[in-house]
This record gives sequence, structure tokens and C-alpha cells, in this order.
Amino acid sequence: MKQRQLVTIASLTTQGGCEPQLNVHINAALNVGLTPNEVIEAITHCVPYTGFPKVLNAIFVAKQIFEERNLKVTN
Repeated sequence: MKQRQLVTIASLTTQGGCEPQLNVHINAALNVGLTPNEVIEAITHCVPYTGFPKVLNAIFVAKQIFEERNLKVTN
């Protein structure tokens, strides 16, 4: 389940314009045990393949979810 959510998040990030679906799948990823760091890593890994604007939009979705869930990204 974790790997499926990572693949889905990466796919939605590269498509762009899928923020509502990213919201669903980032929440699902957290529900199956992925950490905020793992979610962010999956998204940022897409930068060279899809470009910074699409990745930044996905990061904004993740950030909003993390704030709603009171979760922190650690370095």
C-alpha cells in the first residue's frame, strides 16, 4: 500500500492540475504509514522530470495537509 501511494503521488505530481486528487492520496499515504518526509521526498524527486512549478503545487497541497494534521517535516 505504501509503494502504491508513492507511485500515485508521483504520477499525480507529474501530471499537474491534480491537486484535489493529490489531497486524497497524500492523506491516504499518511493513513497507510508513510511519513511526511517520505511524501515530500517522492514529490521533490519529480523536479527534474516534470519541472519546478508542478512540484511546488504538490508541495503546497502536502503542506496544507500536514498543517491540518499537525504533522512536521523533519530534516
